[in-house]
Amino acid sequence: MSSLDIPLQDLAAPEGVCYGCGGRNPHGLHVKSRWDDDGVHVIAEHLPDARYCGWPDLVYGGLIAMLVDCHSNWTAMAWHYRAEHREAGSLPRIDCVTGNLGIKFIKPTPMGVPLILRARVEGDVGRKTRVICEVYAGEVLTAVGDSVFVRVDTGQLADAAHGR
Repeated sequence: MSSLDIPLQDLAAPEGVCYGCGGRNPHGLHVKSRWDDDGVHVIAEHLPDARYCGWPDLVYGGLIAMLVDCHSNWTAMAWHYRAEHREAGSLPRIDCVTGNLGIKFIKPTPMGVPLILRARVEGDVGRKTRVICEVYAGEVLTAVGDSVFVRVDTGQLADAAHGR
């Protein structure tokens, strides 16, 4: 198995506890993002559990936002590694956090259909990186995320958040 077949989360953050994408969160969604064969997009697939319905037979919009947030963040980090000519997971670790999360809901998203997330960086990779993430239910585009992710030192963020 090549490193392109291994989810970015497993390569770069196997100890991750994020609810959306952390492999070590026993209650989480376990989003798994991988480079697409086109070398431009990062893709993920998720089948929503029935508890995430918003209306009968429709996916709750908050779940879609969470999926877009985590997958887009991993897209930004993957592009940062690439810009530095490094493999995901190489040290020093690259981390980003959400600076701005924008979601446009295009059509209702049906339950019982695998959701495909297809994301790419728009513009330059920098301290702040813009990511466009399309959400498909089958072949139908149901939502588009247009978000900004900020490269950070997560240890410093946690210290600042806790007043240390």
